Amino acid sequence: MKYQPVIGLEVHAELATATKMFCSCRVVDTTLSEPNVSVCPVCAGMPGTLPVLNHRAVEYGIKVALALGCEVKHTSIFARKNYFYPDLPKGYQISQYEDPLAVNGKLVVDTPDGEHTIRVKRVHLEEDTGKLTHVTDTAGDYSLVDLNRAGVPLLEIVSEPDMHSLEDVRGYATQLRAIVRELGVNSGDMEKGVIRFEANVSIRPEGSDELGRRVEIKNLNSFRAMERAVAYEIERQAVLLDRGEQVAQETLGWDESAQATYSQRSKEEAHDYRYFPEPDLPPLIVEEDWVEEIGGTLPELPQQKAQRFHQQYEVNPAEAQILASEREVADYFEACVSLLKVAPPRNAAIWIIGELFAWLNQSGKLFSEGKVNPQMLAELLDTLQQGTINQNTAKSVLVKMLDTGRSASTIIEQDGLAQLSDSGFISGLISGVINAHPKELENYLAGKETLANWFFGQVMKAAGGKANPAVLKSELEKQLNQLRNTQ
Repeated sequence: MKYQPVIGLEVHAELATATKMFCSCRVVDTTLSEPNVSVCPVCAGMPGTLPVLNHRAVEYGIKVALALGCEVKHTSIFARKNYFYPDLPKGYQISQYEDPLAVNGKLVVDTPDGEHTIRVKRVHLEEDTGKLTHVTDTAGDYSLVDLNRAGVPLLEIVSEPDMHSLEDVRGYATQLRAIVRELGVNSGDMEKGVIRFEANVSIRPEGSDELGRRVEIKNLNSFRAMERAVAYEIERQAVLLDRGEQVAQETLGWDESAQATYSQRSKEEAHDYRYFPEPDLPPLIVEEDWVEEIGGTLPELPQQKAQRFHQQYEVNPAEAQILASEREVADYFEACVSLLKVAPPRNAAIWIIGELFAWLNQSGKLFSEGKVNPQMLAELLDTLQQGTINQNTAKSVLVKMLDTGRSASTIIEQDGLAQLSDSGFISGLISGVINAHPKELENYLAGKETLANWFFGQVMKAAGGKANPAVLKSELEKQLNQLRNTQ
């Protein structure tokens, strides 16, 4: 039987505030800080302490909600979500349940099948938990708790189950990450766990409107893990249904080494958490004037930017999406375009996405660590456009620029890399190569015309890679035609 996947995502994004959600403890990088250096009685869950809401966290939550086209609620209520876990100091998490911060948004994503609208069900505020480290040594098995992360502001963004393919899931997740980064409310650093994905996955027979029994895959901290976990789960559920078995509604983890999901516990329902209004926090009242003020500060979002790049600079949609997905890259591209004198804007897009990204991936460096600023790249592209150097030379020059920080003109002059365009000189090189390879010439004249490309390569090699390809091609065709006509 053929099945249709039905997928919804819950995204937890730590908000980039200076202090925690309900106390004045600093938010620290848990991957760099010593354990338990940013903890107070409030975030440690000591009896008798009272939470105080972080104003900036609410502002950031509203920003994201507006960027997703949500309706921001005038009144939202904080609730206690009760469950026991060693890294949850109070024995409950302060979250929002029946009355969230915002509802009814949407995100339009590009897929190979065209645009697809994913509805956003709710956006709500809550606090993060602590972090457990499980240890096995000579003293036995034990766990250590670090409360640096406990109480850090979290924004949970819950989609409707509108995704039906891995392309939908990838498009939604990557675009949502790009939005929170563009807004400056989250770094998007998945390796540090500041944004985490949970996928609700079920399948149903194609053509059916009924929802199947779903599972929840927790704490997916990379796009690759998310895609592989969802793909594995779709296949696993299909096998079960084909056997006439049922899918158990449960919470799953993802084992990266085994490339498989595994059961963690039976799936909780809302009543299992015994939600009730947080008695120590009053209702959160958001005035419309404040919402409008925040809305006026929204930057151009990645999807809007990609559309503008496509229209304004004539880059294709796929290139525009890549350039617009990171603010740093988008700003670099536009700065480079503004400095170009003769090269077309699309050249900048092609070289950034192609050569520049390739070098960064190979070197393991971040985009911000590159030594070639927009002015330096613009100079290189103009030099190439003017014919001073050819394509291959330009690529080698860029590598030297990235390694040394020297300008294109300096490298070209010091290394003698200027392109050779003198037709007489190139004609002489061609004659020399042809005379040195009589057997190849005989085969060419006998009908093996692909040898023209071989001759081209040999002449370019003789020219040290600096011959103007257009001049070389023209002169080579002229001499080969003359030899053919004199047979």
